[in-house]
Amino acid sequence: MPEGFRRGDIIVYPYLWRRQAEDNPDREHGEKNRPVCMILTVTDKEGLTHLLLLPVSSKPPSAGQTALEIPGLELRRARLTAYERGWITVSECNYDILERSYYLDTRQKPLGRFSDAFLEEIRRAFAPFLRSGNARVIRT
Repeated sequence: MPEGFRRGDIIVYPYLWRRQAEDNPDREHGEKNRPVCMILTVTDKEGLTHLLLLPVSSKPPSAGQTALEIPGLELRRARLTAYERGWITVSECNYDILERSYYLDTRQKPLGRFSDAFLEEIRRAFAPFLRSGNARVIRT
């Protein structure tokens, strides 16, 4: 993984929302870059880094989505100070392979990072969706 990236980092990525993927199955990426949280990074035996990315938004979740509201202190830690309020969606994610990604700029520096305590809260909220197969993983 590029130096400086780690679990919990907030980076910029063209996140593909589930509704966008359902509306257009040929679509490979979102319409704009947005902050995402690198919630899971796993390196396989070939040395490839598999990523699960959770989207961050300034808008509350829509019907069918589950999200945690991001506390003000965490917004500041993540350097998302332009957001008056923020949410991290835990009911869907994007999957990408870092070394093969057409969409992730590996030269970027993380915007910021959530605290370990808030990452644990996110993990606890995301885990049941992932474990049950209901995480709506969008492969980009």
